[in-house]
Amino acid sequence: MRYIQLLILFNCLIAQSKYPADSLLSSEKTPTIYKLGLLPIAGWQRISYNTNFFNCQFYPSCSNYGAHAIGKYGIIRGGVIASDRIIRCNPFAIYYHIDINRPFNESDGRLIDPVAQRALSTSTRSPLLAALLSSFIPGAGRAYSGRLFDGIMGLWTFYLTGSSAYLAIKDERPFAGPFLGIMATYVYLGEIYGAWRAAKYYQKPRK
Repeated sequence: MRYIQLLILFNCLIAQSKYPADSLLSSEKTPTIYKLGLLPIAGWQRISYNTNFFNCQFYPSCSNYGAHAIGKYGIIRGGVIASDRIIRCNPFAIYYHIDINRPFNESDGRLIDPVAQRALSTSTRSPLLAALLSSFIPGAGRAYSGRLFDGIMGLWTFYLTGSSAYLAIKDERPFAGPFLGIMATYVYLGEIYGAWRAAKYYQKPRK
């Protein structure tokens, strides 16, 4: 734990104001265990914020979305929420955004998608059934909710992380095995949460 605290302290010392995750890292209100999950995001922002190659199509960006989710809900729940967003940040996102008539950010045209959404009372899809489907077959719940391409991306991502974790554990790789196993778990849980969220929040409004 002392080593982790030193890492967090070092990161805070070199923090720059243009990296949004740093505000959560330097805040005394953010629990130390939450800061552990924020460190990779702060590191990523030092890369993505210094090039246009990694510009995110969402507002807030996936890294800021993940930082906010972890800062508010903790490493486990927040990490699952962030995993769902990363799956949804694919080439089909703008199609779904337009399809359900969601707003765009005025300054740069990015797709507005906050962590906290307003539930649709007119949804014809069951969030519980969607989550149950994705618990058996990752991606199936998103497809049931009308987001087939998101479901395909989710299934593919789970296959990649899951198979990589299996091979690493089989080869007895002491770091890669557990690390990839944790990643696959987050992707799997993110698929269940993402299916529930798709049915609850991302449905086309009735006319």
